[in-house]
Amino acid sequence: MRNKVVLFYPPYAGTPLGPPLSLLSLASPLIEEGFRVSIVDGSIERDFKQIVATEIKDALCLGLSLLTGQVIRPAVEVARLTRHLRPELPIIFGGWHPSLLPGQTLEESFVNVVVRAQGERTLVEIARLLSEGKTLETVRGVSLKLDGGVAHNPERPVENLNDLPSPAFSLGNFDAYEKLTGVRKLPYASSVGCPYACNYCTDQVFYKRRFNAYSAARVVSELTELAARYRLSEVAFLDSNFPVNIKRAVEIARGFLESKTRFRWTFQASTDLLCRMSDEEVCLLGEAGVTHMGFGTESASQEVLALMNKKHQRIGEMYETARKSEQAGIRVTFNLILGYPGETEADRLVTFRVMSDIARKHSNVSFSPNIFTPYPGIPIWPQLRLMGVHEPRSLEEWADVSLGSNHLPWLRGEELRRLRRMLEYFLLNNQIRRGTVKAAWIRGGVRRALGAPLRWRLRKNHYGFPWELWVARATERLVTRRSLLTGQSLGHGMQEVC
Repeated sequence: MRNKVVLFYPPYAGTPLGPPLSLLSLASPLIEEGFRVSIVDGSIERDFKQIVATEIKDALCLGLSLLTGQVIRPAVEVARLTRHLRPELPIIFGGWHPSLLPGQTLEESFVNVVVRAQGERTLVEIARLLSEGKTLETVRGVSLKLDGGVAHNPERPVENLNDLPSPAFSLGNFDAYEKLTGVRKLPYASSVGCPYACNYCTDQVFYKRRFNAYSAARVVSELTELAARYRLSEVAFLDSNFPVNIKRAVEIARGFLESKTRFRWTFQASTDLLCRMSDEEVCLLGEAGVTHMGFGTESASQEVLALMNKKHQRIGEMYETARKSEQAGIRVTFNLILGYPGETEADRLVTFRVMSDIARKHSNVSFSPNIFTPYPGIPIWPQLRLMGVHEPRSLEEWADVSLGSNHLPWLRGEELRRLRRMLEYFLLNNQIRRGTVKAAWIRGGVRRALGAPLRWRLRKNHYGFPWELWVARATERLVTRRSLLTGQSLGHGMQEVC
């Protein structure tokens, strides 16, 4: 009887955070049930196709976890290769994208089953039935092909994270990730879900605004033990919004401090939640090892924030977040969404001016601007269709929808050129002010000389004859996107943003 499950994680742009947490989470209950699990991570295995080809020879099934965007292409390649080598092998797709579009995903000939949403228990049931030679009609939480058609089985009840086993961290090759990145880092999720209903975000669709979290005691116990066992220097919390429960967040920080186990950690949050914390509590985060926090500030225009349904987002709290974080010695990255439906150039100017003012007052602030990305399932798709946005018709078409790509028909030609110019000036001004430019000649007096005309242009909204950009481009590369988890650069050059 075959009892081996092969799990594949496709390679993605950027530096790997560490072992793929989604696959480690799936592997743990499978191992508890007596199945063998082989994980193939395309982010560290260059010959991942050959490795998958070898691993599936004695496999019970192949599972793939993927998000929307470029990772779809290598996932499709691996699935097609598997279908060619072992036509009878069940191929199971899971993760955010298949869960949001199960019907469309199943249109592909190489997909047999889609696991929707929380998949730990679902995959165990699938593996058990396959090993017994039984069909999957009764499995809750899946969509599958049956007799030439597609069946969408009832939802599986969401399970409290505390009732699930810990991810199979022992399957992670930490040495390989350290060799590639120079850091022994672990991606870790202490919670899932966010209570807010931002119109551009898939989180509310996937988790239905339910916050599902480990207890503070479990987080402290588990991470301090993992940090010691695997000699971790950093942990990247993947939580959608870490401090939803402020008391819990403070307990975790205090627990890390009391444990005497030291490692750096980073997370994402919303400014309103951080501002509910006292200065002393934010400083406690810094003392406990927090080095970076990412915030979805998105815009400084109240009109645009209203369009985004970000009623919880206030401009004053952006300033206060920067102040509290700087006082605690924590770097922050503010995400910006540009080109949102209904946004005007005047709205963008407000955003750039407010953000420039925040950066002038607080040197710990960086920015990650992105063009609005129409991800699957978000609430404003009816409006987007009316505005001429093309909705991908197949799994592979969604591979082109990723951060850094522009799919907005209203952001073309001169409108896009002006946005690109405004953004370049904004970023260059911030990098010069923060002293992060690499070119020696820009530092000192030249830096001060460039700063004045940059600020004048942003204040007057005048970008003709951009001599400062021509000069700066000769030696300086603008950081156009940053990871909200770590603050690290994800790209240089405006062509990657627009």
